[in-house]
Amino acid sequence: MLKNAPPSQSPPPSMKTHHITERFLHSGKIQSVSRSEVVLVAVAMTLSGDVCVVTGACGFLGKKLVRLLLEEEKLAEIRLLDRNIQSELIQSFDDCKGKTKVSVFEGDIRDHELLRRACKGATLVIHTASLIDVIGATEYSELYGVNVKGTQVLLETCIQENVASLIYTSSIEVAGPNPRGDPIINGNEDTPYSSSLKFNYSKTKQEAEQICLQANGELLRNGGHLATCALRPMYIYGPGCRFTLGHMRDGIRNGNVLLRMSRREAKVNPVYVGNAALAHLQAGRALKDSQKRAVMGGNFYYISDDTPPVSYSDFNYAVLSPLGFGIQERPFLPFPLLYLLSFLMELLHVVLRPFLKFTPPLNRQLLTMLNTPFSFSYQKAHRDFGYSPRYDWDEARKRTSNWLASVLPAERQRINLK
Repeated sequence: MLKNAPPSQSPPPSMKTHHITERFLHSGKIQSVSRSEVVLVAVAMTLSGDVCVVTGACGFLGKKLVRLLLEEEKLAEIRLLDRNIQSELIQSFDDCKGKTKVSVFEGDIRDHELLRRACKGATLVIHTASLIDVIGATEYSELYGVNVKGTQVLLETCIQENVASLIYTSSIEVAGPNPRGDPIINGNEDTPYSSSLKFNYSKTKQEAEQICLQANGELLRNGGHLATCALRPMYIYGPGCRFTLGHMRDGIRNGNVLLRMSRREAKVNPVYVGNAALAHLQAGRALKDSQKRAVMGGNFYYISDDTPPVSYSDFNYAVLSPLGFGIQERPFLPFPLLYLLSFLMELLHVVLRPFLKFTPPLNRQLLTMLNTPFSFSYQKAHRDFGYSPRYDWDEARKRTSNWLASVLPAERQRINLK
């Protein structure tokens, strides 16, 4: 059985520090890495011959991760678990799967029997499946059922089926920002912060993360021990991001002018989806090494990349301006008035709830998140399991803009027809 006490992030064991410089190859570029930072990249592990389960495999991050695993690892089998399997997506993997067997498990993450079949004989589970909701459109019971209960059922199944390792895809939103909008600039896993989460989504992701981390070290039926860790990506962007697509749609309706909802100084550091997927792959490889496994187990890691710190609104402008979009100079209302408007809409939501389902397009917590400087470093992930971004900002931005350009004509036509 899983323990009930909330976990605390345990520090890695002490290690000898070697004051030398190690040079290693990554994506064709030679980088210098100081061993005084205790970088653990000496042994290149692979997942060759393993059976890997990816939950949420048809999601934004999941499908990118599946393709990366097929392209870079010689897995014996990869099992795709999702509530809604997209047949065209599965077919698109034919060009890169090689000899890897691709199996599909369609159903709910809370289905015990489905999870038992998916996890039987697996060595690694990467758990990306979750419901994402930042505007309150989903009932708390459903969010809790999928994000928390589903994670608990998955962990119990991993223990029963002797799965050696589990990586949980958490979120930056489990850290904050808090309702006061206290900023963090270039923070890390040890940065103190008084967090008081208001989003139901954030609360369920935090609880699911805690359940995963506390399961680290659980005894498996074969006598081994389960190793778990959690990755906390920043806001993930790239081809297929529904949030960026939504902002583009709003811009089309507004005469090709993007709405400004965040102040320029409220800088965050989004992460490109290709880099977020790569972090999961590198974490999975590292968990096969006993030394890294001992360091990583029970810990969470912030995952960012070299995307320049920027406000959410200015980020949207950066990827959409090549397509001819402008942006408002300032929010259409001052922040205090927007905050009051959000409060009134939340109040209306409560009043109308017995009679009508009304979901406010903006709430106070979302407004606070959009207007709070909140950025984090990925250095701990680099030290502990060798994570280094593969895609720089220029390439990530270009790929994102190219995807938006490819869907823009259809989006214009659809919106104009309305």
